[in-house]
Amino acid sequence: MDRFFNMDNKFFTAMSRVGDLIILNLLCLVLSLPLVTIGPSLTALFYVELKMVRNEESYIVRSFFKSFKENFKQAFIINLIMLAGGGLLWVDFSIMRSFEGGWVRVLYIMLMVILFLYLMVFTYIYPVLSKFYNTIRNTFLNSFLMAIRHLPFTLLMILVSVLPFVAFFFGPATIQTYIIPVAILVGVSGVAFINAHFLVRIFDQYIPKEEEEEKEDAEDPADPPAEN
Repeated sequence: MDRFFNMDNKFFTAMSRVGDLIILNLLCLVLSLPLVTIGPSLTALFYVELKMVRNEESYIVRSFFKSFKENFKQAFIINLIMLAGGGLLWVDFSIMRSFEGGWVRVLYIMLMVILFLYLMVFTYIYPVLSKFYNTIRNTFLNSFLMAIRHLPFTLLMILVSVLPFVAFFFGPATIQTYIIPVAILVGVSGVAFINAHFLVRIFDQYIPKEEEEEKEDAEDPADPPAEN
C-alpha cells in the first residue's frame, strides 16, 4: 500500500503527466482562438513538451507563456505565411472539383505533392522555432531540410498528426463521439507529446555535446542557429 500511495510511482507520475497535457492543451486551444496566434501557441506548446520528454520541465504554465512571449513575433509571421499557404491549397482543391479531364488529374497530383511538402514543413516549423534561434527564412529552410533528411520520422509524425482527423471525418459515429472530448482535453498536446519524442532524437543530432553540459550553437542543415 505504501508503494501505491508513493507520489513517485508510475501511476502518479503518469497521472501528473496527463494533467500537464490537459493544462497545455487548454492553454494552446484558448490562445489559438484568434487563429493568427496559432503559431505562437504551437511554438510555446512544443517548447514545453520538448522539455517534458527530457524531464527538464519545471513550471508548465510559466514556461509556456515564456516561450509564447519570446517567440511571438516570428511565430506570428510564420503563422500568417502558413495560413496563407493552407488557404491557397484549399482554394485550389475546391476549384479542381469543378473540372474534369486528364489534365485535371495531373494538376491534382501536383497539388497533392505540394500539400505533402506543406505538411512536412508544418510538422517541423514550430518545434524548430521553439528550439533554435534563427531568422524566419532559415527557420523555414531548416524545417524543410530536416523533414527531407529524417523522412521516416517525418512520415511517422505526419501520420500521428493526421490520423485523428481521418478517424473523426471517416470513422464510425461511435469513434467520433469519443474523439471530441479527448481532443478538447489532450488532442493537440497529446499529438505534440508523441511527436516530441521523435523531435528530441532529431534535434539531438544538431546540438553538440558539451563536457560541462553547456549548450552552444546548434548545427542546423542551413545557417547554424543557436539553441533556444
